[in-house]
Amino acid sequence: MTLVATTSPGFARHGSVPGRLERTGWDFVRCADSALSDGGLGNYLAEVDYLVAGLFPVTGETLTAAPRLKGVLKHGVGVDSIDISACTAAGIPVMNTPGANANAVAELAVGMMLSFARNIATGHASVTSGGWNRAAGTEIAGKTLGIVGLGAIGKLLAVKAQALGMEVVASDLYPDHAFMAENGIALEDLGSLLGRADFVSLHVFGGKDNAALIGKPQLERMKPGACLLNLARGEVVDTDALAEALNDGRIAGAAIDAYVSEPPDTSHPIFSAPRVTFTPHTGADTIESIERVGLMNIEDIETLIAGGRPVRCLNPEVFDR
Repeated sequence: MTLVATTSPGFARHGSVPGRLERTGWDFVRCADSALSDGGLGNYLAEVDYLVAGLFPVTGETLTAAPRLKGVLKHGVGVDSIDISACTAAGIPVMNTPGANANAVAELAVGMMLSFARNIATGHASVTSGGWNRAAGTEIAGKTLGIVGLGAIGKLLAVKAQALGMEVVASDLYPDHAFMAENGIALEDLGSLLGRADFVSLHVFGGKDNAALIGKPQLERMKPGACLLNLARGEVVDTDALAEALNDGRIAGAAIDAYVSEPPDTSHPIFSAPRVTFTPHTGADTIESIERVGLMNIEDIETLIAGGRPVRCLNPEVFDR
């Protein structure tokens, strides 16, 4: 019997995915206990055939303890928590679900900008505490959005922002020049973008290459009235420097959906800084997005079982051995 394990709290929870999974006839176990370093997966590694990975790390040690493992499938896009090199050495294919949650993340970024511009969070707190603080907000139409990382999410966000009347500029190491030309998006280096944008939205991968991509020097380049949005990975922003910049009034606000450790340590100064909105890494958490991701995961497992090569495989060289 095929055993599929997941460390994702969302896999097979919504839409047609639970029924689709049940019809496969596979055994299934969820290991998503946030109090455990591996979610509880260690109890099943000896028997697991396919792993649908959430945010818990998949390491070389994980693979060594899983002799039957035939595939690692990311429930989402970012694979910085998966040691792909170790998987490749072990002959295990790694898949993700590119584009499946892009619209969900882009919509949350729009919501965060509107919340900041119109004081939605502070207005709510004022009314529920018995106050009536009618603080004047601002309109995002006519403002400049700087998108750092113009991939699937960044492109959708760009189009949505333009529909709301925003000017969009972008920074990307491998820019899609055709898309940018078609949509009138200027390519900027990171420093120029930070100095120009009223909102800066981060949509890059995590990992050591992007650690502290936004630190004290970058924050000092931003406009005093600007707002920083991190819907990428926690390590992309130096939160010590961000808390200092917010407390000093160097920038006007921030919205954070990703953290270095999750749940985060709320004793950190960022959680008492002014004008910050926090969400619990819910960028991809829409019913529609979770359904799309889960169906892709199941499709790829079925392809592997049938002896095929999933088109979303990130290390296809494992099939050429």
